[in-house]
Amino acid sequence: MKIALGTDHAGYPLKEAVKALLTAAGHQVEDCGTHSAESVDYPDFIVPAARLVQTGECDRAVVFGGSGNGEAMAANRLRGVRCALCWNLETAALARRHNNANCLSLGARQVSKDEALKIVAVWLTEDFDGGRHLRRIEKLDAIDPD
Repeated sequence: MKIALGTDHAGYPLKEAVKALLTAAGHQVEDCGTHSAESVDYPDFIVPAARLVQTGECDRAVVFGGSGNGEAMAANRLRGVRCALCWNLETAALARRHNNANCLSLGARQVSKDEALKIVAVWLTEDFDGGRHLRRIEKLDAIDPD
């Protein structure tokens, strides 16, 4: 799987840990930055990662920040990107099974590194249930952004 990563300064250390996990698991990683803990504006790094999913250049994306809220909001501005802010294994599993989330947002100040790595692992392995959930995803995709 090809996975884009994007983060602000608060999520930088967690991004690096997730990048190591993904690479070790054989995934191809597209790192959209940031590349240090120096203060930056999250949209500058989240939107490029989400755009790679939107265009089909990447299968999925993981974005990071202090809380993960702004990052999820930025990613969800792009049509076809379904970014879920997850804080435990259950929210990660449901994000995939019910929402077919193709982008995961993690708050580095909200979950431990160990928990975040487990969340990523669950999010990567769960499948979309389809069925009644597909109808809802189709309605999301039909929303006119204007």
